Amino acid sequence: MACRIWEMLYGGNHFRTNKSAALFMNSMLYHSSQDVYDMQWYRNEFPKIIKLTRLLANVDTINGRLVDVNSNSTIFDDQIDHAMRTFKSLVRVFIGSPFVQHKMRCVLASTTNTQHDTFTPFSKTTERESMVVDSLTKVSNFLNVSAQQRKVVRFKVCPQVTQHHIWTGALKETLNAFAVDLDSLGSQGLEEGAILGQQIIHSCLKFLTETASFSDADSSSWMKFTPTKILTSSDSQKWEDVLAMFNDLIKCCKSEARLKSHVAKVEVMKEGLLHIKDIMIDNSIAYKDARYLQNLVQKKLSKTLGHSSGCLFTLLQYYLYGRVTDIEVDLCGGIYRNGNDMRFCLFMGRVLTSDSERMVGRGVKQLDRALGLFKFVWETAGLEGHLDLQGHLCCVGANSRMLRYRGNMYFVHGICL
Repeated sequence: MACRIWEMLYGGNHFRTNKSAALFMNSMLYHSSQDVYDMQWYRNEFPKIIKLTRLLANVDTINGRLVDVNSNSTIFDDQIDHAMRTFKSLVRVFIGSPFVQHKMRCVLASTTNTQHDTFTPFSKTTERESMVVDSLTKVSNFLNVSAQQRKVVRFKVCPQVTQHHIWTGALKETLNAFAVDLDSLGSQGLEEGAILGQQIIHSCLKFLTETASFSDADSSSWMKFTPTKILTSSDSQKWEDVLAMFNDLIKCCKSEARLKSHVAKVEVMKEGLLHIKDIMIDNSIAYKDARYLQNLVQKKLSKTLGHSSGCLFTLLQYYLYGRVTDIEVDLCGGIYRNGNDMRFCLFMGRVLTSDSERMVGRGVKQLDRALGLFKFVWETAGLEGHLDLQGHLCCVGANSRMLRYRGNMYFVHGICL
């Protein structure tokens, strides 16, 4: 598959017309700050999109990772990654074309109250840019949240997302996701350091399970079993021990390019560990004492994690969705006024390689997470007006249609000449 993609991408001339050649100095990055009005260029490039659609039919991108939708496993292949980026970049140009924009206007006009000639999603080049949502600051900038409202968001969010079970759950989820891809890469050959990383992750997870598993907040003290191992005060450990393991994991795996997203997430979570490194971890003490240590972790994290903190955002992700990966959308979209009664609509989009039920379902869920996060911040900040959510899924050759998921509208748009 990779060889076929490679031959197709480099086997022909990509510079079809003099007008548009300047846009495409890099074959992978077709999308630019300029729209293309040369219809002949679209006719020349559309066959390439068709071929890429067929070759990538079972490949999806989830937050920067290539995924085989059949096995749900990560794909580590630079050529396929290059092909996917080229495909999405080409589709972005087509979405901005007059004929696709006209078709999208017609679909919206027939299914919503939007006026036929007043709004078309992704008509501006800035709305067709990709976006990785990895901090509350980025969300707040997008929504134009004021400095005072950002303080309100942080004040309301921190106590919720820094609860002890959220904190430890996010740590474990980060390590488990790291371990899955490490195991997957094991058969492909890893550097000695990355192999050592597997042992560190195992040790860290064991440590968190055995040592950091304090009493559950929803359980009463009389339900707790007496610890089988009684530790002396000199044996008590601190969160600094977890921090040391995270530092070792980063050193072992930072040179493995295929693990860079996992290493980056460990770096993000390290911020929280640095703030609580002096707090003890001891599950041999009485229930009330254990709860005191839990609350100490929560208070320390709430006080020190700022609005722009990637660690705080990761905890929010885990709190809302049970995930720790950053959200990536192919088309960042924007907000438009939906009528005259203080109603607004936030729209974002994804580019799919297939309109199969499975692929569309995955795309809808990804957009639901992204849109839901923005609405959460909108409501937490107390912004005026009601925010509706609207998702758009673009796929070559798909039948245009409208779906509903959790009360929101999602449109499937077919890309064609």
